[in-house]
Amino acid sequence: MDWPPIAGDPRFFRRSGPHSLATVAAVAGSTAPPGDLMLTGVAPLQTAGPDEISFLDNRKYVTALSQTSAGAVILHPELLEKVPSGTRPILASEPYVAWARVAALFHPLPPIVAGVHPSAVVAADAKIEPSAEVGPFVVIGSRAQVGPRCRIGAGAVLGESVVLGADCRIGEHVSLSHALLGDRVVVYPGARIGQDGFGFAMDRGAFLSVPQLGRVILEDDVEVGANTTIDRGSLHDTRIGAGSRLDNLVQIGHNVRLGRGCVIVALAGISGSTILEDHVMVAGQAGFAGHLRIGRRARIGAQAGVMSDVAEGADVVGSPAQPAREFFRHVAVLRRLVREATAKRSKRAAGTETDTD
Repeated sequence: MDWPPIAGDPRFFRRSGPHSLATVAAVAGSTAPPGDLMLTGVAPLQTAGPDEISFLDNRKYVTALSQTSAGAVILHPELLEKVPSGTRPILASEPYVAWARVAALFHPLPPIVAGVHPSAVVAADAKIEPSAEVGPFVVIGSRAQVGPRCRIGAGAVLGESVVLGADCRIGEHVSLSHALLGDRVVVYPGARIGQDGFGFAMDRGAFLSVPQLGRVILEDDVEVGANTTIDRGSLHDTRIGAGSRLDNLVQIGHNVRLGRGCVIVALAGISGSTILEDHVMVAGQAGFAGHLRIGRRARIGAQAGVMSDVAEGADVVGSPAQPAREFFRHVAVLRRLVREATAKRSKRAAGTETDTD
């Protein structure tokens, strides 16, 4: 079956509006151009119609801008002259930020439906704010606390004494144990938070599990991606700093501490007791040994193998990880040596190699 592209398909996404051009511009932090245009939704440049708004944040798509039929477009002032005559420009120094706000205007989060679904299993001494929404087949353990305006998706499990602050969103089939969550924390479906860390001792050739006695603390505004796992601490807490974002399929070991505003991309793994200071960025599939310290605003490249501490502000890539400039210098030297060796083999094969070569 052929389904035409639709941004914000109403079967799946709640929509508000229409909104006036002036309202949309104000939400974007800009000033509206003249006109009384009403906008009904958002769409990409390639498919937007005269009553829709789009955006441009990447110069690669300037050609699409020149051909768009969008009624309005959010873009940087430097690209103003590229806007076609039938499209109203909304200027923003950070177009993607403005776009995020405008898209949220047209597609706000669904409202909370306060109450506990009849199929949910809730301990008698759990405390659930009346404004919270508890979905079907949710299990909430003894002494757990659910803050105001939280939403807990179907099949989620909150273990004993778990605490959710205000306005948290817990996705379907999430499990939370030994965990304390701040305000506005978002945990996407399938995430596992608070399970035993990977800790064991060797006893006469056999493994002896070490009790994991810490907690997981997710500070305000943290987001945890689908199927991500965060182990509780062994003695110290595992802590994810305020505003940090973890992508899908990330592994956080016991006692790990992330500072504020860290970004961890999919399939990265951080071994126990490693510390990431504020605003560290970790690209996909990077791996960290245990007991390391990664300095503030360091950037870790994709598939990097980090085996030693990283200085503040450093960019590292490769395995073992090394400073990016050094790594690419090594790559350039290696390529040059390969080219020279290939050229020598070609000369030898052709019989043109001399003694001075």
